[in-house]
Amino acid sequence: MNFLEKLKQQILIADGAMGTLLYNFGKDSCLEELNLSQPEHIQNIHKAYIEAGADVIQTNTYAANYLKLQRYGLEDSVKEINSAAVLLAKKAAAGNGTYVLGTIGGNRGVKPDSISLEELKRSFREQLYCLLLEGVDGLLLETYYDFEELETVLTIARKETKLPIIAQVSHQEPGYLQNRMSVNEALKRLEALGADVVGLNCRLGPHHMLTALEQVELPEHAFLSAFPNASLPAFTDGKFYYDGDADYFRHSAKAFRDQGVRLLGGCCGTTPAHIKAFASELKNSAPITEKIVKPKQEKIVIEPASPVREHTPLQEIVKERPSVIVELDPPRKLDTTKFFEGAKALKEAGIDSITLADNSLATVRISNESLGYLVKEKLGMRPLIHLACRDRNIIGLQSHLMGLHTLGMNDILAITGDPARVGDFPGASSVYDVSSFELIKMIKQMNEGLSYSGKELGQKTDFSIAAAFNPNVRSLEKAVKRLEKKIEVGADYFISQPVFSEEKLIEVYEHTKHLDAPIYIGLMPLTGSKNAEFLHNEVPGIKIADSIRERMASLNDNPLEAAREGVAITKSLIDTALDLFNGIYLITPFLRYELTAELAAYTNKRASETRRASYAENTIF
Repeated sequence: MNFLEKLKQQILIADGAMGTLLYNFGKDSCLEELNLSQPEHIQNIHKAYIEAGADVIQTNTYAANYLKLQRYGLEDSVKEINSAAVLLAKKAAAGNGTYVLGTIGGNRGVKPDSISLEELKRSFREQLYCLLLEGVDGLLLETYYDFEELETVLTIARKETKLPIIAQVSHQEPGYLQNRMSVNEALKRLEALGADVVGLNCRLGPHHMLTALEQVELPEHAFLSAFPNASLPAFTDGKFYYDGDADYFRHSAKAFRDQGVRLLGGCCGTTPAHIKAFASELKNSAPITEKIVKPKQEKIVIEPASPVREHTPLQEIVKERPSVIVELDPPRKLDTTKFFEGAKALKEAGIDSITLADNSLATVRISNESLGYLVKEKLGMRPLIHLACRDRNIIGLQSHLMGLHTLGMNDILAITGDPARVGDFPGASSVYDVSSFELIKMIKQMNEGLSYSGKELGQKTDFSIAAAFNPNVRSLEKAVKRLEKKIEVGADYFISQPVFSEEKLIEVYEHTKHLDAPIYIGLMPLTGSKNAEFLHNEVPGIKIADSIRERMASLNDNPLEAAREGVAITKSLIDTALDLFNGIYLITPFLRYELTAELAAYTNKRASETRRASYAENTIF
């Protein structure tokens, strides 16, 4: 009797985790390669699950595809590893009627844009053909967080084979995928694409999986499956482990049957003991054919952002009138006296916002979040918080953004961030879970009341999102293409790296004048020749014209005059910039706030004079 005919008559018990057991053996590298180097381990695990009562086992091929094997330099061994896996499973299953499913796992995880669909298709087809050639009894597509990926590979598989296909999603929260699609809707769509069995696996244990299944209807033509985790993992002494009690699985077994599940197995953390617990309650038992679905909860209404935004968004201000923002770096030491003196001076100069870098050049500084809050509360200034992807993973970034929202700081500059190796601690890790593009998407999604994983936040944030722009590159055309892509993902306006020549200002204007998103053009006063040479030669994204470097070099022995010359050069650039851009972004060097305060006041004066002149020209007496 084939697999699907058997499922029509009775509940089948599937196996549990393979990786968990191999990890416990100390095999924490490429687990699929063990099909070649440690075949006896793999075969013994298969046998242990069969002895525990599994009617169905899966091949040790979850990550045996080109994309994942290339991490270990094994991308040319896809066929060898998959073929060995099927052979080992078949040997273990021989003579006892156990079905062998060829397993293919998801690749994208919580970062859908990390791998293109074309790459996924090529990798999937290669592994699929390897498994089909070895004669598996069916296919198991499991642990797919990205629904687009699962729909894509299921469509390919259904065209290539008539074998049974099990398609399983992994939910972020009970009942919902990371794209906010309900599990019930997702399983219906998988059934419509030709899946013979649809269900859930991984991420959560029995409790939450059963909660999700309560709102899942029995499929019209397919069957339901469930492969829960043993529990949430713990981490001790550098190792992950699961505490899930097998007896807990035994008590939950009948609840899975009552929800219509016909193929019941285990995922992360489960062992033969967990499968034996399921089998002791359900092996050879008849499935249900009717089910009362729990009424769907009413959709939570997501409240607008709160508290109400105190200021007009900067992108709107700069579209209407000239606007000045100034970067004042948080100090490297704990004494904040000079920083707040500078902030007060900049407020008196009439700036629209003080911008606070996020450990720029990977150097340790006081948290810009804490200083931003103090600037806002004590001085009544508007803080624009830089947020780098380097120091925080996806969890930390979202938590940080939620904190900024709670503190009423709504202006963000989303940047990828300088790598850790350029800073104070070159051995530190650079996280980079996401790039600035994904970070912008994350913030935009939070403005809709949803986390990056699709969970409802209960309230919409109201972030105004700035993105970085580096005009000091060989190909300005390519740089502008990046700006266009950032606008597509949600950037509201741009803040540029400092420009040091009038020619570059004009060039930037000509290349960006078609953009809808305004630009704050970066300008920074030089303090001396050493400062100019360091910026030009050692700081990424900054180039200074030879003529300016020569002017600064001529004053090398007179620091005071050199600083004055730096201010004079910047004032000349401001004159040109105000003819082309409404936004001026002044960068304070070495906490020399007196320089940027003077320049901010000069900018506002020049802008005011220009407005008065324009008014006079257009007034009829």
